[in-house]
Amino acid sequence: MKPQQLLRRMFDAAIASAQPALCVPRFLPDLAEVRGRVIVIGAGKASAAMAKALEDHWRGRGLERVEGYVVTRYGYGAPCERIEIALAAHPVPDAAGEAAARRMLQRVTGLTADDLVICLISGGGSALLPLPGPGLTLQDKQAINRALLASGAAIGEMNTVRRHLSAIKGGRLAAACHPARVLTLLISDVPGDRPIDIASGPTVADPTSCADALAIVRRFGIQLPRAAQELLQSGRGETVRPGDPRLAQARTEIVAAPQIALEAAAAVAREAGYAAHILGDAIEGEARDVGKVLAGIALQVAGRGQPFTPPCVLLSGGETTVTLRADAPRGRGGRNVECLLAQAIALDGHARVYGIGGDTDGVDGAEEIAGALIGPDTLARAWAQGLRPGDELAGHNAHGLFQRLGDSIVTGPTGTNVNDFRALLIEPAAAAAPAPKDPHAPHA
Repeated sequence: MKPQQLLRRMFDAAIASAQPALCVPRFLPDLAEVRGRVIVIGAGKASAAMAKALEDHWRGRGLERVEGYVVTRYGYGAPCERIEIALAAHPVPDAAGEAAARRMLQRVTGLTADDLVICLISGGGSALLPLPGPGLTLQDKQAINRALLASGAAIGEMNTVRRHLSAIKGGRLAAACHPARVLTLLISDVPGDRPIDIASGPTVADPTSCADALAIVRRFGIQLPRAAQELLQSGRGETVRPGDPRLAQARTEIVAAPQIALEAAAAVAREAGYAAHILGDAIEGEARDVGKVLAGIALQVAGRGQPFTPPCVLLSGGETTVTLRADAPRGRGGRNVECLLAQAIALDGHARVYGIGGDTDGVDGAEEIAGALIGPDTLARAWAQGLRPGDELAGHNAHGLFQRLGDSIVTGPTGTNVNDFRALLIEPAAAAAPAPKDPHAPHA
């Protein structure tokens, strides 16, 4: 099997390991134990697939008792019988998302202690539940989201700001369900798998404050609308804090996470005869800088046999960031392909190193492209087509470059979202040919 074929098989295995049909059912309760209503809500790029997995599991076991409302990204719906699926925009929110958030809050009002709410949350849920805090408008939220995405802030920092400018995040959705029991099932797409950072934590208590959000805004020079600035400065944007009695009956389970996906990919590599090393499932930083570092490790492995011996695969996950400078051109890019292009440039056509980078939800950046592949000939083929890889990287146009080369990976909606997937495959050095035998040498 060719190295790039193996890398693609590993990526597919990572996605398959986090499919809701595999990971959701084992966390679902027995409906016979629920005395009251059963309401399913949720948000995220995998939430519709999670809803379908729930319905498939409960079909013939009391599914007729279930009702619900879930919002996912356009194109990511799934056919459900009892749970209504709404569609909205991601990563920049739209009016459909705002309407869905309002309707979701309405669906969970007036519940009793006998009722059960199951909340299905995955990455992307923050943009899909853009219910503005007091005094804010959807236009304010859109402007804030664009500024956060371009700031270079890490996902945890972005979500801290989002929670305090929302009317549904930071535990507010779970508080609205009180006194019903709330079971939240999470597919994690964030480094560290912290529930408060997955879709900005609509059903979990928030240990951060408005002051923390303001500090992040100042640190990254983010320009907030006046109403948003006032909401944070006044403290009116405070979220539901740990210990709040309204969350006493709320429980959270992580059903899939980046580490699970990396382990699935590692198993595929080992079956093909490659040692597999997971460098980390929570690697963050500027995408191009992470790419250079990963390439440096691969070169050390290829050239020195340190810290690992080829043939091997280096796996990593997490969520890198891309900082858009005001004076830089805006190309067609995403954080995974930006990281990958930086790797290709740093590897400089090394003959034994291949790589892949992609987002497990099938969308890297704003493009319906999951990621791309690189190999020893990537730079040479780019130059042959008149492309300048360094300029494409500077202009955040990695998707443009890889598409021209035919190296893009398009999966379509994957039904899950466990964040970034990166792998570098290092082939062994070719065995040295035996020295020609001297016909005049004496026989042993």
